[in-house]
Amino acid sequence: MSLPITASALAEGLRTRQFSAIEVAQHFLQQIEVRDGELGCFLTVEPERTLAQAQMAQDMLDRGEGGPLTGVPIALKDNLITHGQRTTAASKILETYIPPFDGDVAEALVSGGIPVLGKTNLDEFAMGTSTENSAYQVTRNPWDTKTSPGGSSGGSAASVAGGLAPISLGSDTGGSIRQPASLTGTVGFKPTYGRVSRYGLIAFASSLDQIGPFGLTVEDVALAAQAIMRHDHRDSTSLLDAALKPDAFKTRSVKGLRFALPSETMGEETEPGVRTVIESTVARLRAEGAEVDEVSLPSLNLGITTYYIIAPAEASSNLARFDGIRYGPRADAAGADAIISATRGQRFGHEVKLRIMVGTYALSAGYFDAYYVRAQQMRAKMAAEIDALWSKYDAVISPTSPCVAFPIGEIDSMSLKLMDFCTIPANMGGYPAISLPAGLSKGLPVGVQLMGPVMGDEGVLSAARGLEQLLDLNPMRPPNV
Repeated sequence: MSLPITASALAEGLRTRQFSAIEVAQHFLQQIEVRDGELGCFLTVEPERTLAQAQMAQDMLDRGEGGPLTGVPIALKDNLITHGQRTTAASKILETYIPPFDGDVAEALVSGGIPVLGKTNLDEFAMGTSTENSAYQVTRNPWDTKTSPGGSSGGSAASVAGGLAPISLGSDTGGSIRQPASLTGTVGFKPTYGRVSRYGLIAFASSLDQIGPFGLTVEDVALAAQAIMRHDHRDSTSLLDAALKPDAFKTRSVKGLRFALPSETMGEETEPGVRTVIESTVARLRAEGAEVDEVSLPSLNLGITTYYIIAPAEASSNLARFDGIRYGPRADAAGADAIISATRGQRFGHEVKLRIMVGTYALSAGYFDAYYVRAQQMRAKMAAEIDALWSKYDAVISPTSPCVAFPIGEIDSMSLKLMDFCTIPANMGGYPAISLPAGLSKGLPVGVQLMGPVMGDEGVLSAARGLEQLLDLNPMRPPNV
């Protein structure tokens, strides 16, 4: 059976009884069975569970109940807690963990009648930029399976790009939704910090983490965001006015919009082919009646350094709970200290150990003021520089990633970290940001990023939809999908 490829078109077909939720779920489960051996997107797939949820969704549709995406299946990054379903964060230390509860986003999906196809691969504990740091497998980019889909939400991005799921959820701490969206030709949206509950998200860096969706169009991610953005009393950082407003879905022309283009994101660090695509996008915006001004945000040059002090510091605290005693596998050793040391030594991967050690050092007596406090001061300076733009501009526009998809295994860890410099600012200030396809370089997707003010999610989505219509590229799919 031939099905539409976008989530919004699938939702319309379900509402008009062109096909059933069971048929849709079966189609994507079959795609996973046929193609995931090559792509490595999923860590856990339970067809019976998915089909049972699809039947519940169909029952809702038959009663005239549900929401905009009822019956449309979704893939979840495997750091999102799901009741009774293995959740590993791609780490051996959680290899056997079966959560006894649902996270808030999982609850929202169940109540909205959105079946879960499975749990997708990621860099261990979301620490990475290529999905090569998973303890279980490497995920490959559907555009070229010799290349990376980005990270840390590479499994979620590749599942949508490869046609294994119409929508998916990831988490974004320094760009882990937007960077893989850019590399896979999908749309990835990071909401304002606090508009999606982090209850049930296995924490990496609590002041930076935010859950968000992938899709093939801006409308797809807006509908998915609508399903999960809500206030949750179990998350102390959850905003009261978290729900997405309906005007996020309105068609909007880019004419009259004002964009700021930071010169720091268009320097030598950005590949010439990526710069060419972004320059072409800017030219088309101007031709359509938008204003695009080049601005300078000097603090962006210290964004990587700032991030890689704050994020590891928070990770070193958050990951202390994984000790082999409270849950998960346990190493054989004599005494509690020896058990903890052996379990963490054997079951944390290299990148996780590295970040824990860096973070612990930055928080230690004698170095706290020199590193962590200074990093927080630079974070505040960066946010202040960006906040000063909102009185004049509707959004900040930039490349999402300084490069296109890169060969698996050929980029060293430090170079991978440098790829986050365009995306990190949105996490530092809690701003909403979206990546959407803007063109191709070397035959691979290039993403353009729009970032807006805190609680400006609706405006960012509307501007992105206007830009999407102007570029007329979505849905973008790999040639072999």
